[in-house]
Amino acid sequence: MFGKLFGGGGVRPAADPYALPVPRRQKNGTYTLRALGDTRVLALVEAADAGDWEAVKAALVPFDLGRDHHVLAELGRLDGVQDWIGRAVDEDKEHRATALLISGTRHIDWGWEARTAERAMNVSQEQWRVFHQRLRIAEEQLLEAAELRPEWITPWRRLLTSGRGMSLGATVNETRRDAALRRDPLDLEVHMEWLSELQPRWGGGPGQGMAFARDALARAPQGHRLGCVLAMAHIEDWVESDGADCLKTPEIQAELRAVADHSILHPAYVRSLGWQHDFNIFAMALSLSGERHTVRRVFQALDGAYTRWPWTFYVDPEKQFARAHRRA
Repeated sequence: MFGKLFGGGGVRPAADPYALPVPRRQKNGTYTLRALGDTRVLALVEAADAGDWEAVKAALVPFDLGRDHHVLAELGRLDGVQDWIGRAVDEDKEHRATALLISGTRHIDWGWEARTAERAMNVSQEQWRVFHQRLRIAEEQLLEAAELRPEWITPWRRLLTSGRGMSLGATVNETRRDAALRRDPLDLEVHMEWLSELQPRWGGGPGQGMAFARDALARAPQGHRLGCVLAMAHIEDWVESDGADCLKTPEIQAELRAVADHSILHPAYVRSLGWQHDFNIFAMALSLSGERHTVRRVFQALDGAYTRWPWTFYVDPEKQFARAHRRA
């Protein structure tokens, strides 16, 4: 009934042979998305968790790690990868670029784990030392990966993250942004990284991020996931604001509805691997704005699937997702 009333949004296959069974839901009907909800990604994560490089390479066959940001992120956040990936970098000459990409990505995440999400004034000298040490390793490895595989976009996206963390400056990061966008002018994850770069907490000016997001949206065809950058820009405005209700205006609600219809809810939108991340971005933005109609369609499509990003801006992200899910 609800599907007929509100629609799911986007094209999805009749039956996905690689879909992971939905895990047991919490009492509130939600669950945490695991391995992008895909059996092949789960096999990859389990191989990496076991430190089995040969199994990792075999599990990577269905994917293009030079473009699959979500798949690479699954490896980057996996604790323990840093303990064995260096051997693959040194010993596997044929797959050195892949090993460098994984290692560089993991070192960025590992660096941020040392720094934590605290404001700079609350980070200790030792934390800064470890943070920069790990980011320097990441920089070297990702630059080499980009040189070995010049068609790849993922190293450049990750270099934007490390460049921001190391305060390399606008000229360096703009060069990296341009290198990434030459490879795909509509890449969402690169636009998301640059949106972060433009926030006041990273040295950007008020309104720069929103202007960038609206310009990007103007270039996005209907059904393209790049619309998520505008929803994320509103979330960033909320993060930077002192007012919890700053997004609760009719104008913002209307804009978010229109962007959702243009992107994730458009019939041309394809639910590719990791699509739940796109929907979670809109779910949070629409919830923050107090919008009451389109948000129901978004949560109905998610069917309880929770991704940590972008809800980690909250102290209690899972509870906030569950609360928004219930209200929708």
